[in-house]
Amino acid sequence: MNIVSAERIEKRYGEKVLLSGVSFGIEDTDRIGLIGVNGTGKSTLLKMIAGVDVPDSGTIVFSGGARVHFLPQEPQFDPESTILEQVYHGDLPVMRLLRDYEDAVRDALQNPQSQRAQEKLIRLQAQMDAADAWSLEHEAKAILTQLGVTDVYRKVGELSGGWRKRVAMARALIQPSDLLVLDEPTNHIDNETVAWLENYLQRRKGALFMVTHDRYFLDRVVNRIFELHQGRIYTYPGNYESFLEGKLVREEAQRASEEKRQNFLRNEIEWIRKGPRARGTKQKARTQRYYEVLETTPEANQEAVEISAAASRLGKSVIELDHVSKSYGGRPIIQDFSYIVQRDDRIGIVGPNGVGKSTLLKLLAGIEQPDAGEVRTGSTVKIGYFAQEHNLVGKDARVIDVIREEAEYVETADGERIRASQMLERFLFPASLQWNPVAKLSGGERRRLALLKTLMSAPNVLLLDEPTNDLDIPTLSVLESYLDDFPGAVIAVSHDRYFLDRVANKVFAFGDTGGIDVQFGNYTDYIERVNAQGQSDVESLAKAARPTEATSHERRRNVVKFTFKEQKEYEEIDGWIEETEQALAEVEKQMQIHAADHVKLAELFEQQSALQEKLDNLLERWTYLNELAEEIERSKRQ
Repeated sequence: MNIVSAERIEKRYGEKVLLSGVSFGIEDTDRIGLIGVNGTGKSTLLKMIAGVDVPDSGTIVFSGGARVHFLPQEPQFDPESTILEQVYHGDLPVMRLLRDYEDAVRDALQNPQSQRAQEKLIRLQAQMDAADAWSLEHEAKAILTQLGVTDVYRKVGELSGGWRKRVAMARALIQPSDLLVLDEPTNHIDNETVAWLENYLQRRKGALFMVTHDRYFLDRVVNRIFELHQGRIYTYPGNYESFLEGKLVREEAQRASEEKRQNFLRNEIEWIRKGPRARGTKQKARTQRYYEVLETTPEANQEAVEISAAASRLGKSVIELDHVSKSYGGRPIIQDFSYIVQRDDRIGIVGPNGVGKSTLLKLLAGIEQPDAGEVRTGSTVKIGYFAQEHNLVGKDARVIDVIREEAEYVETADGERIRASQMLERFLFPASLQWNPVAKLSGGERRRLALLKTLMSAPNVLLLDEPTNDLDIPTLSVLESYLDDFPGAVIAVSHDRYFLDRVANKVFAFGDTGGIDVQFGNYTDYIERVNAQGQSDVESLAKAARPTEATSHERRRNVVKFTFKEQKEYEEIDGWIEETEQALAEVEKQMQIHAADHVKLAELFEQQSALQEKLDNLLERWTYLNELAEEIERSKRQ
């Protein structure tokens, strides 16, 4: 059943067109993920669907009085209200009843001798029975517990931004609604909570419309993708993987259409130049058709962010942590941790919020000093530190001044010397936007600008603290490609599982007592190891790494080993590679035999492509397994 219909929505922000004639519908079974470059109007569209904003023209109709609840990126609360009061916020009778019941419980506990308080509590308990509100009350407290919120009577004004987001998440999930609208729900929550939220939304009844950069989240939760591009909406059935396939098909069709347009114009202009001036009706119609096609502006492909700033030369010595410890208020954050950063390290740092992940980055960057131990930095190291909260000078500063403050020119990886304004254009800041104040940028655009500022300094060691927060998926994809070719070390704190799988080849897993477990492989490899050891959650392995009398080398030796699956792969992968190479050679032989048979040749070409991709994956896995085997041997000799 259709619950929302949007018809020819138009929306501008100053001179910028955000939405141009957008129309779509939302069914009660839809789980929609909205994708697009930062600053194109994704959050604005969510706000209009939620009734927080209105279109300049067009209509949005809700059928049958459909109820909508909205989770914004930055939730606003009454600072004097309690967590529970905000979770039970709203004008629905059941929410008012839950608030009254909780007030009565607190009153009865504070005044156990008051007969009036006890009678009120009994009366409200009867109303809870009649309204069947107990299940909602139980679910609300279960959700808060799962999100780590235990003191439900604490004032919201005392909470940090991350905890306020959790309270807002709990409120969004328990509010009865036909359509739940979520703006970046996975920002500022840890991996374990994201996985729980995935499972919850998969079971939840009702429609879902959300913006998120978490590609695994999109893959596992949504059944439709909306792509917002140049003011238009393109819809794709299925999850994120299906979207990538559908987008490729659409762009190939656009390229084919543009090629036909160009061919038509070439033919027509030749006819016009050769023939006499058209006088007949048919000739005039043909000439008119030519000018119509000529004036048609082809749609540009999806904007591509180009990051090509060169890194400074990096020597053999990078950063060494020697028995480093750090505490805050008597609480151990990092205890007796030793590690030597290698030039080609790609390290992902994971763990619950507040355990010290950002502190480790600050120690590596020299922003903070350890309580014990030493952090030694090589003489050629130039650190690029991308913090969660990046200060882009004053609100009135212009976009171009932010980059010029770092460098007026930058040398790219291919030796080209380009100006700051050109680099901004490559980073999706056109000339018209470069002279705007930073205050006019969206949150995601400011984040992208801060990332460019970091990369403009030509670092050779990148320390990234939650780099995926507020960045759009196109920017993330190009950032990941950039990191593939970055000629230095990369150490990133992130809750984005896709990013960690894509970038990391080692994982530092934090426990809650200062222990750090070093694991080889990406995030999925790490989780598989945790599960293979029969432990129930992501933190268990890190908790097992609590400091003991053993040295850091002995602790590392205990955890560097193959899983059962990896051991089996290591023993058999040479045979798999040989079989694939033989199959590939046979296909290439058949291609020579059937060189004149285009149908057969096309079939063989597909087989060759599939086998080559399989071989590339096997060789990449072989490299990883052999490097891990060498590390295991070294750890045994220590």
